[in-house]
Amino acid sequence: MKLLFDENLSRRLPALIADLFPSSLHVSAADLLQAMDSEVWEYARVHAYAVVTADGDFYELAITLGPPPKVIWLRGCDYPTAVAEQLIRREAVRISEFLEDADRAVLILRP
Repeated sequence: MKLLFDENLSRRLPALIADLFPSSLHVSAADLLQAMDSEVWEYARVHAYAVVTADGDFYELAITLGPPPKVIWLRGCDYPTAVAEQLIRREAVRISEFLEDADRAVLILRP
């Protein structure tokens, strides 16, 4: 279960949660900084990532196109990286269950 962190989230998050979700990346590591959402979406789909984002654009894509990829929306994420990490850690089981559920496209998390 790999996560692809959108550019609106810290580049440090993949390393901070690597014990839970190894092989996760930030879009900067995939040379996707300032890429269009559709490019990030396609990369995530082809490489079997779930997109983790702080904005609603990927929510709209997920609702319109359906998975894959799946979208984890850290709604209202204007909080520090440490809070985002704690949220992901606290919800790790829920995230894993979501990633295994073929019928669900979006998981919305709030601190």
